[in-house]
Amino acid sequence: MQINLSGHHVEITDGIRTAVESKFSKVQSHYPSMGALSVVLTVERNEQSVEARTQFMGASVAVEATDNDLYVAIADAAKKLEAALAHRKGANASHRHERPAG
Repeated sequence: MQINLSGHHVEITDGIRTAVESKFSKVQSHYPSMGALSVVLTVERNEQSVEARTQFMGASVAVEATDNDLYVAIADAAKKLEAALAHRKGANASHRHERPAG
């Protein structure tokens, strides 16, 4: 899986890169058809935020998580992304057996 990692007001260290790759690779193992992942890390005065965007089953899926600790925000974003992908997969599956209108 390709992860495009960028930072806003933060330098991307090896520890941050490892944390992002380990958390989001678990999500990718559950959803192998997920496209490239774009992760933006933002550090403000008292809050760290993580925004993750990807393509899945023909739709754009984006999540955002904020916390005082950057590593907690990364974990929360991965958890939210997995939930959003499960919701998207369920939405497509629910329309599978509907009768066509007409």
